Amino acid sequence: MVLLLSSFSCTSFLPVKSSIQSSLVSHCRLGHGIVRKTLNDNVISKLHVAVRKKTKLGMKIKCRASEKFKNINSEETQDDNNNNYIVLQLLLWAAEGVYIVWLFLLPFAPGDPVWAISQDTINSLVGLSLNFFFILPLINSIGIHVLESPVIHPMEEGLFNFVIGWTLMFAPLLFTDRKRNRFKGSLDVLWGFQMFLTNTFLIPYMAIRLNKADTESSPKEPSKLEAVMVDGASVVGLIGGAVCTLCLAWACFGRMDGNFGTLTDRWEYFLSYLGSDRLGYAFIWDICLYTIFQPWLIGDNIDNVKESSFNTVDKLRFVPVVGLVAYLLSLDPAEEL
Repeated sequence: MVLLLSSFSCTSFLPVKSSIQSSLVSHCRLGHGIVRKTLNDNVISKLHVAVRKKTKLGMKIKCRASEKFKNINSEETQDDNNNNYIVLQLLLWAAEGVYIVWLFLLPFAPGDPVWAISQDTINSLVGLSLNFFFILPLINSIGIHVLESPVIHPMEEGLFNFVIGWTLMFAPLLFTDRKRNRFKGSLDVLWGFQMFLTNTFLIPYMAIRLNKADTESSPKEPSKLEAVMVDGASVVGLIGGAVCTLCLAWACFGRMDGNFGTLTDRWEYFLSYLGSDRLGYAFIWDICLYTIFQPWLIGDNIDNVKESSFNTVDKLRFVPVVGLVAYLLSLDPAEEL
């Protein structure tokens, strides 16, 4: 029978040639964050004994929870038989339709629809892109002027980079999602487009990951981008968290020499901006949707974090940005891929 052993790690203190280790070596095939095995009942019995104690030969097997052996098919069937998944999928696909039609096509939302985009909107997009993560403005501030930073209202820059910084941190979360193999396309490409069009691509992924599992397909090999993002998840979390924090400070205090007014003036401008600009208006939608999707994805993958951080991450996952930073900083290396 095909079994799944999750959250399994072992440390060998001495060379071990026990029958248990031999069975593991001969029967195990390291997969995508899990160990898939074909074990007979005798091997299973021996392994359960080994889990409970340190062997005389020095091999210690540590399990984060007892009875972690689960039948793959029964676990997937239990998930997929939930009728709520069908309702959720319908709601997500409906949300995708509303998101595209309302924000891209219809003229009723603030600002220009995509088919009537103005030159001012294009210029704003180019300027915000040049000021990505405030790199160019900060370089200019220390006297390096190879390329001049476009002067844009700090409230606009703060909102733009806040959403992009949050989107950056979604990469390791998606690459460690236990249901990611239900998405048959490239996660690299999906996340790449998400960096530009945010929930236009994340909403469909959230719906597709609720599809029934394909038990016949084998796990995908991790791409180079996936390996880098997962191995460096803590770095991604620190960078994303720092950028989002800087965005709040920049929106309130950035470009103080630019005559952008007091905090009250900036807040009034921000409200006016949301009511007149399609990009800023769309970013508020993105923030609301990310606030829903972040705790959802983290909750489904909470077993990926270290046992010592489990309760903390479980509580913080509902806090926008902060919960995702906590997840990335707490990923267990044994559970990541």
